[in-house]
Amino acid sequence: MSILAENMRYLRAQLEYSQQKTADNLLITRGRYAKYEDGASEPPLEILIRISKYFHISIDLLVSVNVRKYPLDKIMKLPDNRIVLPVNVDSAGENMIEIIPHKAQMGYLSGYNDPEYIESLQNITLPFLRNGKYRAFPSSGDSMPPYGEGTYIVGKYLESLNDLKKKKTYIFITRNEGIVYKRLVEKSENSLTVASDNTFYEPYDIKYSEILEIWSYACSINTKEFEKDVLDTQVIMSTLRNIHSLVKKQNGV
Repeated sequence: MSILAENMRYLRAQLEYSQQKTADNLLITRGRYAKYEDGASEPPLEILIRISKYFHISIDLLVSVNVRKYPLDKIMKLPDNRIVLPVNVDSAGENMIEIIPHKAQMGYLSGYNDPEYIESLQNITLPFLRNGKYRAFPSSGDSMPPYGEGTYIVGKYLESLNDLKKKKTYIFITRNEGIVYKRLVEKSENSLTVASDNTFYEPYDIKYSEILEIWSYACSINTKEFEKDVLDTQVIMSTLRNIHSLVKKQNGV
């Protein structure tokens, strides 16, 4: 079996996906995918590029390195294992900040490293944000007060997992959840523990194998005024959550 076939089998297992689900996501038949994973045939360049983007592992590593010998988080830290991040600049050389539309969040999962998709997005410039690549992502829900509908979180692209800092907030682009804005609680060997600022929601883990991109908080843009009633509701929900946790502790649950 080829290194490529072994890597595909291993990476799919890490995601805990079936061959059918992986094939569907790659827009090929399960039978065709199975032949690639069994080493019975080699994927053409077009499909190989698609597989590389899907597993977020460079083609060079996919075909030449047995990735099971290295922790996935360490592979992600390798400078060469990074699909080039599309960057837009204006006529004056200013770094453009692309705005991800709220209604097109899921489209970002397939277009995040596609230059044509990135070029199609609306963009702005913020003179006080320099020395890095920035992108604006829509916020939604009530998990990260006071940010909600009508707020854009501007993030700075994170080059390495080593740059992650506990208690700081980040925009995580993940395969399953899409775009999420959370606070980092803990780093472990295989995953990150993240939490909402609204304690009504439980912390949870994100596997390294699920992560496509990470953007650290740079600033926020609010297109709506913060509503007092909404903020009061978030405080009430947080208080109820704390009371619930206290009762569980007292009952030994």
